[in-house]
Amino acid sequence: MAVNLSKGQKVDLTKSNPGLSKITIGLGWDVNKYDGGNEFDLDATAFCLNASGKVNSEKEFIFYNNKSNSNGSIVSSGDNRSGEGAGDDESIRINLTAVPADIQKVAFCITIHDAIQRNQNFGQVANAYVRVVNEESGAELIRYDLGEDFSVETAVVVGELYRHQTEWKFSAVGSGYQNGLAGLCNDFGVQT
Repeated sequence: MAVNLSKGQKVDLTKSNPGLSKITIGLGWDVNKYDGGNEFDLDATAFCLNASGKVNSEKEFIFYNNKSNSNGSIVSSGDNRSGEGAGDDESIRINLTAVPADIQKVAFCITIHDAIQRNQNFGQVANAYVRVVNEESGAELIRYDLGEDFSVETAVVVGELYRHQTEWKFSAVGSGYQNGLAGLCNDFGVQT
């Protein structure tokens, strides 16, 4: 049975699931009624961060134009431009045992593509969530539903996977950004 998290909660991932090595981070969302005349394109991104909270190189920033990190231990499913249908809209697969030792944290984010130009924000998004799935069994281990707490934000850090000694833990973050993907890249050390 999945552990449902609230904003700010942290939970052991590998300690409570011995032998867990491959997971999928599923991200999903729906768009509220929207009359802006433009398509709504949300994107899942991941930032592989060192102990200083920055990427070591741009290869450690995973998005629709760079689908895996430098050693292939973290891989994106790619861009789902419509977000329609049930289930995960985009996902990121992780081989926990192969993540390079200098990566201490992986931040998972959802951004709105061209949000400013299209006059779109997370106030127009509903049912956003992140979940952690055991890739081998298909069992959902952790789920965090973001709720409707956002208005003008154009990007959200939904959760973080991080090392604690020899174990991996997951944190429900839910922090919004008004300056979209560019703001996230700036904070995480990606040169834009």
